[in-house]
Amino acid sequence: MMILLMIEEMLIDLGGASVTSAATVGQALAKIDGEVFDAAILDVNLNGIKSQSVAERLAACGIPFVLSTGYSDHALGDAYADRPVLKKPFRYPELAVALSRILS
Repeated sequence: MMILLMIEEMLIDLGGASVTSAATVGQALAKIDGEVFDAAILDVNLNGIKSQSVAERLAACGIPFVLSTGYSDHALGDAYADRPVLKKPFRYPELAVALSRILS
């Protein structure tokens, strides 16, 4: 929870007007369907479940996203190999570069 709060603060510092989070795949899918996003940071593992379906929904909706993972690879397959990957733990400068890349 503390890490999530720290990431939310970094996003606000980077100019995020509104920041929301989801702990599970189901919550993430519901937020994608019910809210408007400029971009997303997607953890490859949401509460023990691979987030492949969330990546698919984000891509289908045209929402740019960055993958976040502690794994040695991003583990979502070749379909998302072009997405920036933030290796955990990541820092503010790495987050800024990744978001700049997907939003430019």
